[in-house]
Amino acid sequence: MPLFTAVVLVCQLSTPTTACDENTAIDVLSRSVKSELQCTSGWRDAIAGSALGQNLDNGYYVKTLCRRNKNAAQYDVE
Repeated sequence: MPLFTAVVLVCQLSTPTTACDENTAIDVLSRSVKSELQCTSGWRDAIAGSALGQNLDNGYYVKTLCRRNKNAAQYDVE
């Protein structure tokens, strides 16, 4: 079982980073990962190559969150 969920928020530059969350983001992406390092790696490249990436230069930014999954302590990372 993955230990963490990586959440990527795409927010408008007019939204302060402290206010950028799932409710204020224009788009939210998430995936399960095995480590905190994986929460932050690869997202910018993935978004840059997508349709979302075209808007990042036009007033949007990316914020990454890492959340530990419930009951994750029961499982070992392979």
